[in-house]
Amino acid sequence: MDATQKEVLDIFTRTRALLEGHFVLRSGLHSGHYFQCAQVGQHMDAIERLASLLLAKLKDHRFTTVLAPAMGGLVIGQEVARQSKSRYIFAEKENNVLVLRRGFTFAKDERVLIVEDVVTRGGRVQECLNIVRQGGAIPVAVAMLVDRSAGQSRFDVPAISLLELSFPTYPADAVPPTLAAIPVQKPGS
Repeated sequence: MDATQKEVLDIFTRTRALLEGHFVLRSGLHSGHYFQCAQVGQHMDAIERLASLLLAKLKDHRFTTVLAPAMGGLVIGQEVARQSKSRYIFAEKENNVLVLRRGFTFAKDERVLIVEDVVTRGGRVQECLNIVRQGGAIPVAVAMLVDRSAGQSRFDVPAISLLELSFPTYPADAVPPTLAAIPVQKPGS
């Protein structure tokens, strides 16, 4: 683990954004660990630092707009946009599918960075990639605070993360007895 990853893990630990217990993730999988980015999002100094670290890793990617999926990507997406002086928009669920609402649109060939807090399987990121392309814009990269898949989630654009961790996850019918003995929580994304 390099110095940046240690700093990021320290921020998540200090702000109590990395939880231990028995959790159902947004993907439906079960895990003994959960990143509750809303906890780190309460601390603007931490969000400012995380966005700065993320932007340092994005220096080779040119973009004019940041798109974040609601809810998880909202705070970090806005801060990345603020620091990079980019336009900021977000996608939100409508009939269980991410869409642009509130009059948000893209200009033809607008260069868009997708910013997410935590990626486990990458479903919401893929939805955002589709939204960008369907809107006539160009997705340039995906930036995330935490890649829970440890690089296993693949996209057709570069994916940049501050932290890659692969905590074990389990389908509901294959939860180990030691984890099943802990009351299950679904803290929300």
